[in-house]
Amino acid sequence: MDNFTNVTLLTLEGYVELEKYRYVYFVISLAVYLLIICCNSVIVSIIYSNKCLHEPMYIFIAALLCNALCGTSGFYPKLLIDLLSERPAISYEGCIFQAFWLYTYAAAEFTLLSAMAYDRYVSICKPLQYATLVKMSTVRKLLFICWFWPSCQNSITVILIHRLQLCKYRMMRIYCSNYAIVKLSCGDITANNFFGLFSLTVMVFPPVIFVIYSYIRILDVCLKNSKDFRRKALQTCFPHLLLFISFSVTACFEVINSRFERNVPHLFAMIMSVEFIVIPPLLNPVVYGLKMQEIFNRIKKMLQTRKTHVFKE
Repeated sequence: MDNFTNVTLLTLEGYVELEKYRYVYFVISLAVYLLIICCNSVIVSIIYSNKCLHEPMYIFIAALLCNALCGTSGFYPKLLIDLLSERPAISYEGCIFQAFWLYTYAAAEFTLLSAMAYDRYVSICKPLQYATLVKMSTVRKLLFICWFWPSCQNSITVILIHRLQLCKYRMMRIYCSNYAIVKLSCGDITANNFFGLFSLTVMVFPPVIFVIYSYIRILDVCLKNSKDFRRKALQTCFPHLLLFISFSVTACFEVINSRFERNVPHLFAMIMSVEFIVIPPLLNPVVYGLKMQEIFNRIKKMLQTRKTHVFKE
């Protein structure tokens, strides 16, 4: 705690052999962050600039990639600064804000993926009603809910955390999480634990159950239709299902790690803790860029145009 400026500083001590590998970590982290920005921005710009892609499915894809860009902006800049600092630290208020930002990103990822499942479900199972059920006004409402609901829920978490009195100031992590901050308190954390469990249940289980239900219905419809129908359905559903499974697994690792990090090797715990903010933002644009034919064709056309332009010069 800094007594001279009346600012409570928390030291981040989760780094493994920082002095020895400081610049290696920095170069790798910077490269990953730049790759995330470039890959996600390219897909978003392609969807934005092509009016033929202004359809619910592609709008949801763009929203998912924008969410990844927002989420990583709450992690990588601070990480890069810490890697070049002699003593990585963060203010108490800044720590709460980072936890709020990252948890809102994670919760919004689940809600966006469930909204995309709804879009695929209606498209395949109720094609004649698609234009009625998935109007642009409906898409806007779903996107608003996908970000507003997680923000409200995490705001309550922030209020519950802010009322705690800290008695420890060392955090064995490389970024802030709600439960890591709660563990720094020596007071009664029953309300925090209860609401944390409630939030986890509300934000994870309904989307997971809905996605499972959607794909059971989609599978049932596909089995009753032609081979060509199954191929087209798989082409649009496979990227979403792959990303949903990937994010669910990485988010599950982080939840387990935040609760039981003392019982696993520190290096393994640190790797587990950053997977949800590293793998999905890298995987999302690659999967959609390669598997969605319309987006892939636009990327090829863009690359060919630039190549032709370079040769002419």
